[in-house]
Amino acid sequence: MCGICGMAGFADLALLERMTTLIAHRGPDDQGHYVSSDGWVGLGNRRLSIIDLSPAGHMPMANDDGTVWITYNGEVYNFLELRRRLQQRGYRFRSGTDTETILHLYEDEGVEAFKQLNGMFAVAIWDARQKELILARDRFGVKPLYYAEYEGNLLFGSEVKSLLLDPRVRRELDPEALHYFLAHLWVPGPKTMFKGILKLPPGHYLRWRAGKYQIHPYWQICWTEDVKASTVELARELRAILERAVERHLIADVPIGLYLSGGLDSSTLLGLMSQITRAPVEAYTIAFRSEDARLEQGAGEDARYAELVARHFGARFHRLQIEPDIVNVLPRVLWHLDEPVADPAAINTLLIAEAAHPSLKVLMSGQGADEVFAGYRVHLVDRFARAAAWLPKKVRLGVAAAALSALPDLAERVPGVHPGLMLAIHRYFSKVLSGVELSPEDRYIFNRSYYTAEQQLALYHPDLRARFMAFDSGLRHRQYFAEVPHGDFVNRMLHVDLKTFLPELNLTYGDKLSMAASIETRVPFLDYEVVEFMTRVPARLKVRGLTGKYLLRRAVADLLPSSILRRRKAGFGAPIRRWLDIDLAEMVDDLLSSETVRARGYFDPAAVHRLVENDRQGIEDNTYHIWALLTLELWQRIFIDGSLNPAQLAEGSVVSQAVNVL
Repeated sequence: MCGICGMAGFADLALLERMTTLIAHRGPDDQGHYVSSDGWVGLGNRRLSIIDLSPAGHMPMANDDGTVWITYNGEVYNFLELRRRLQQRGYRFRSGTDTETILHLYEDEGVEAFKQLNGMFAVAIWDARQKELILARDRFGVKPLYYAEYEGNLLFGSEVKSLLLDPRVRRELDPEALHYFLAHLWVPGPKTMFKGILKLPPGHYLRWRAGKYQIHPYWQICWTEDVKASTVELARELRAILERAVERHLIADVPIGLYLSGGLDSSTLLGLMSQITRAPVEAYTIAFRSEDARLEQGAGEDARYAELVARHFGARFHRLQIEPDIVNVLPRVLWHLDEPVADPAAINTLLIAEAAHPSLKVLMSGQGADEVFAGYRVHLVDRFARAAAWLPKKVRLGVAAAALSALPDLAERVPGVHPGLMLAIHRYFSKVLSGVELSPEDRYIFNRSYYTAEQQLALYHPDLRARFMAFDSGLRHRQYFAEVPHGDFVNRMLHVDLKTFLPELNLTYGDKLSMAASIETRVPFLDYEVVEFMTRVPARLKVRGLTGKYLLRRAVADLLPSSILRRRKAGFGAPIRRWLDIDLAEMVDDLLSSETVRARGYFDPAAVHRLVENDRQGIEDNTYHIWALLTLELWQRIFIDGSLNPAQLAEGSVVSQAVNVL
C-alpha cells in the first residue's frame, strides 16, 4: 500500500525528501518524513491509502509519547483481531489503520510482534527508548525491502533506486549476482545485481544499533505432514480456509479487482470473491494477437478461458487486447524493477495494472498457488525422469530424443497442431531426458536453470570464465534443500520454491510493476493460515500421479467449471519470440553487437553473436538467453551508466525530475 525509505547513523532531510519523491508511484495519496531529534534516524513514507483513507493514517506514525515511530508498506489481514486484543490491554487507537496496530503491538511485545502478523509487509520502526532501528519483512517476501551499509550508516527502502540517491552508495554490478542471473533470470537473495546492496530475507528482521546491525529470523517453514484425515475431509477444510483467507484479503475501504488468467488459481479467487462480495468483480485479462502468440505455449488462450469463467461468475470482464510499444515499454519495466528480472510476464503485470489504475487501487492475484499447492511442471520432472530411467540409455538418447526433435516440425506441417505448445513440450522433455542420471536435487536445479554449466561458461569473457569455473549457480538452491534433508521430495521442492523462485521472481515483479501504476497486489494463497495448513498436508495429496494441485482441485471441484479444472498448466507469458524477431530486432542488433559486448567486458562477443544468429536461423531456441542479455544491457544503461532515462517515457511523470540525479 506504500513505499518506505530511510536511514540510520545520520539524518539528512533533503536526501529523505528526494528518496520519497523518487518512489512517488508507490504512494501518490500522501507523503511524510521524520527525523529524530538526535539526528540518528530518518524515516520516509509514500502512502497509497486503502484502509482508513483519512489523514489519521499519515506516516511516519508515532505512539502516544513519541518514543516509537513507524513507516510501513503492506497490509496485515488479522489486524482487527490484534487491535481488539490490544484495546483490552489498554492501548488507545486514533485511526482505523493496520499501521497503528503494528505500532502498538511492537510497543507491547517488541520483535515478537512480527510472528503474529498475517499479511504482507515491509516495516521500519525507530525505537528511541532503545536507540535502535528495526527493519522487518513478511514471511514470504511479498513486499520488498533493500538496504545498504557503509561506515556504520544504514540506508533502506522499498526500491533500490532510492538508495542510489546517496552518492556514497556504489552503482556497480556484482559479478557473482550476474552469474546467478544468467542461470535463473533473477538473482537469489540476499544479493542484488548491485554490489553492496542487499535484500532483507523474508521472515527476518534487522536490528541496527550504534553503527552495527544483525539479522535474525522470526519464522521458518516447518514441514510436518501431521494431519490425519480423509481426502474428502481435508478438501473440505482447505475450502473453508481459502474462504476465510479471501474474506480477510477483501478488507479495504476501496474497491478490489482481480488479475484473471482463466487458470485454476485466479478462477478460484474469482469464484470465492463472487460468493463473498455478492457483487460483480472487476476482472482484468491481457490478450495478444494470435499471430504474435503462435510460438508461445499458451497461444493466447488465457483470454478465452478468462472470459468463460468471468461469464460463469457474472464478473465485469475487461479484455485488454494490446500491441505494446515494446521498445519503449521494456526500459520502463526495468526502471521499476530495479534489477534485470528477465521474465516477460512482468510486462503483462504493468500493462494490466495501468489499465486498472483509473478505477482501482487493489488487484487480487493467484501468485503463490503453484509454490503452495505444487502446480509447476518442474514438480513432475522427478517422476518422469525416474520412469525414463527404466529405458536403456541408447533408447533414451536415440529413439526418444529423435521423437522429441520431430515435434517442432510436426507443428509446422500438421493443421491444428499448435507450434508453441509443441515447442514447449520439446523443451520440457528434452530437459527431462538430459537430467535422468542426476540426483533429484541436481535435476530440480537443472530444470530451473536456463544454461548448463558448460554453456554458461562458454558465454563469458575468458577472465570471467576462469573466475566461475568452480562457481555453483545452484548454490542457494542447495542450501535450501539442506534445510529440509528429509521428507517427501515434493515438499522439499516446494521449500526451495518458496525461498527462491517465489520471492525473487514472481513476487518481485508482482509488487514492483503493479505499484508502478499505484496498484497494490494482494495474494490470498500466501495467507499464513493457508500455507501453514498445506505444510501439514501429505505430499501425496499435492501431486497425485501426474496431477498437480490435487487437493486444491478437490477443494474447489463444485465451485469451478469443469473446463477450468481440467485445463493444463499455462504460463503467464508474452509473445517475446515475435518481439525479438520483429519489434526488438534492431535493439538486439545494437545492444548485443560485438562492439557493445566487447566494451562491457563480461561476455565473449563471438559467443553472443552465435547465440543470436542460431536463434534467428532456427538452429536453437535461445529466446530467454537473448531476452536476459538484452534486459541486462538495458539495466546497465539505466542504473550503472545513467545514459538512459526511462522516466522520460512516462508522460507527465513526477519521477522524470527526480531521476535526473541518478
